[in-house]
Amino acid sequence: MREIRIRIVIVLAVMLLLSAFSAALAGIQHLDKERDWKFLSEQSQDKYLLKVTQIKRLVDTGQCREAEKAFNQLKTEFPEIARPDSNDLDIFIEAELLRCKGRFARAARIYKRLLDECPDSDFYEAALDRQFRIATAFLAGEKKNVLGIFKIKGFSEGVKMMERITERARDTAIAKEAAVAVAESYQKRKKFEEAFYKWAEVQERWQTEPIGKDALLAKARCKHAMYEGPEFNGSVLIGRPFNPESYYNSAKGCYEQFKSRYPEDAEKYEIDEKLVLIKEQSALKQFKIAQYYQKTGSEMSANLYYRMVVNVWPQTNAAKRAKEMLVGNSGSEEKKQ
Repeated sequence: MREIRIRIVIVLAVMLLLSAFSAALAGIQHLDKERDWKFLSEQSQDKYLLKVTQIKRLVDTGQCREAEKAFNQLKTEFPEIARPDSNDLDIFIEAELLRCKGRFARAARIYKRLLDECPDSDFYEAALDRQFRIATAFLAGEKKNVLGIFKIKGFSEGVKMMERITERARDTAIAKEAAVAVAESYQKRKKFEEAFYKWAEVQERWQTEPIGKDALLAKARCKHAMYEGPEFNGSVLIGRPFNPESYYNSAKGCYEQFKSRYPEDAEKYEIDEKLVLIKEQSALKQFKIAQYYQKTGSEMSANLYYRMVVNVWPQTNAAKRAKEMLVGNSGSEEKKQ
């Protein structure tokens, strides 16, 4: 019994030593292929992270000389972060200093080089984050130099960068954020058709996640916003005749899908009110066509459209007006006889 107790004490002591050893060696680890593993102690790690935070602040605030000095100090104090088989650190520093100077397009290309050439770099995630920041700035209207002379807004550049981020990051959070950023940028710039198709892509890719619900609602809003009035094409409202796919991609189709899939949110987003509005808009468009035929003397064609309004959208204001016109036309017909 006494031997068993001694063994238990020894085992516990060894476990405590291993735990303490692991804690002491915890930190940022780098594999040097020509030498053994190196470790930064917890104390060194804290110092390293503090230094990195300071450098990031210098870059973000445009203090480029100070940032360059700080990077050189970092390399001197922590030589472990430089891999002997890669120049990823130097590439990252070059990109950071370009970003510090506001040369975003050039910086983005250098970050892309790191991402392409060094997929296993310790700075990969940071480079991806910096590209996202630059792309966000371009989508917000940041300008870029063209031929070193002209400055144009970098919307297209921002879209391309976000698209590449989504491809690289696959199903991670930053991939979703990049895809949504593109869709929202199109929507804010009133490029509703482009926004619709981007939201459709987001919905298809992440349809089982909350962002899938948001994308479906955004699709409906974009399609509805594409309607320019009764004088223009109304297929964006209800789709084209005998084309089911166009119906599902119409404003009405998207709103009804949303109501069917998320009935608990229908009232919150006033889906029924929007569907009523679409009915009114669709009926008014057909009523306007009837009026056109009425003005050109084609009373028979006008009556055909008036009846369509009454039969298809009976509860609308346009249907009431159509009924009045039908009565008036029947009266004029009797006078002719």
